[in-house]
Amino acid sequence: MNEVALIFGMFVATFSVRYLLFAVAGRVHFPPWLNTALGFVPPTVLTAIVAPAVLMPEGELWPSPANPWLLAALVAVVVALVRRDLLTTILVGMAAFMLLRFGLGL
Repeated sequence: MNEVALIFGMFVATFSVRYLLFAVAGRVHFPPWLNTALGFVPPTVLTAIVAPAVLMPEGELWPSPANPWLLAALVAVVVALVRRDLLTTILVGMAAFMLLRFGLGL
């Protein structure tokens, strides 16, 4: 029974927040400085998710040339800067990681 109450509570919390945002959409206008600041949220969140996975893949800081996660991330950054194509960046980054991790055994 606790699981049902937990799922219902999560539904109410999630639905109410999303409904509130959709209900006021178009009626509320943010100042330009806030719109500019909100543009930085996606890269910040992505960095907060990716950085620990790249720098601490096994729970401890590992900034070493033997870290395949770090090397593959660097390859992906270079590809992203050169190509500016998300799919190519993902494919090349994953291929680099697979080669480093499983091909070379790093």
